[in-house]
Amino acid sequence: MRVYIVSHWYASKGINLNNPKPYMASLSTTLKPLASFSPFVKQRNPNSNSNALFTYHTPNSTNYMLSKRGGSVAHKKLTFVAVHDAPDQVESFSRIPFSEVVVAREKKPFWKRSWKLGEVFKLSRYVVVHLLSLWAPFHFSWAAFRLFFWLVIIKGICITLSYHRNLSHRSFDLPKWLEYLFAYGGVLAFQGDPIEWVSNHRYHHKYCETQRDPHSPIQGFWYSHVTWIFDTGSILKKCGGYENVSDLLRQPFYRFLQRTFGLHQIAFGLLLYFCGGMPFLAWGLGVATVVRSHTTFLVNSVCHIWGTRAWNTPDFSKNNWWVAIITFGEGWHNNHHAFEFSARHGLEWWQLDVTWYLIRFLKAIGLATNVKLPTEAQKRMARN
Repeated sequence: MRVYIVSHWYASKGINLNNPKPYMASLSTTLKPLASFSPFVKQRNPNSNSNALFTYHTPNSTNYMLSKRGGSVAHKKLTFVAVHDAPDQVESFSRIPFSEVVVAREKKPFWKRSWKLGEVFKLSRYVVVHLLSLWAPFHFSWAAFRLFFWLVIIKGICITLSYHRNLSHRSFDLPKWLEYLFAYGGVLAFQGDPIEWVSNHRYHHKYCETQRDPHSPIQGFWYSHVTWIFDTGSILKKCGGYENVSDLLRQPFYRFLQRTFGLHQIAFGLLLYFCGGMPFLAWGLGVATVVRSHTTFLVNSVCHIWGTRAWNTPDFSKNNWWVAIITFGEGWHNNHHAFEFSARHGLEWWQLDVTWYLIRFLKAIGLATNVKLPTEAQKRMARN
């Protein structure tokens, strides 16, 4: 069996990921070859210090001690665990430039598969809003531009504050009327209904940087950025259904939004057209949706590839200052993966986090309660 050692921990120890093959270990076993980034489950080794490796295991676990052939590594023996359902062979590697992320086999969801009707509708919606955005320069007006500006802000805040920090991680509580109001704003951001969005995000944290991650750069930059959205059948197969969002499924409001999601987009488009004609439709539905969607997508792609790391997390998450600016604080992604429960992502005073400022304001006026933040002891344990 051949095991390819490709992870952030190994990169931090000086292993050259441009050429991972010298770091293979050959083991006498009847198991299939184990490809890089096979569906491991990561857990911190309880017997290790904060800078030590992570143990990989599956229910069918078998431990092996691996060592690099030639040269030296900080730890000569590394605990790894094999899985029995690994793919047969990795044909080639490619490294995303200026990063430690190695793509073993880039996933291309558009080809050689059957499409479900829901996936076709989803792709069609994104094609329509991108075409609308291309028409926008020919229908410019300052009123439409102001509408675009404010909708980008409103949609962005509703995604970051509601979908992400409130619903996905329960970082704070809101009165139901306000929770539902922010969630409805997220619906108009065109990124999916709350049940689907939250489910995918919770699976992302559970299976981060494995083949079961709904959107990881180990399957290619563009897959992590956008094309994973149209691969819902694969996500359901490898992750499961909506059992991880039972808290939302219990609420009729979120079930209603799930059933009628497309109707809200149509109604919003008609409202924009009746209020301001083609300029409002092109700038308010087209450009505003495209800009806010791709800025959100940057967190899934760029913030798992390029940036800095302040915390010892078992993934590729990065802090990226310019993504943080345009996503109202979401770009402090290594902070977020270190403390998923935290309502505040910009943990340093200089880390701009507009979403946190709004949460803090809501707390000050008594609307946000049970606001969760990491303690100093938790920070010391997670520090690189």
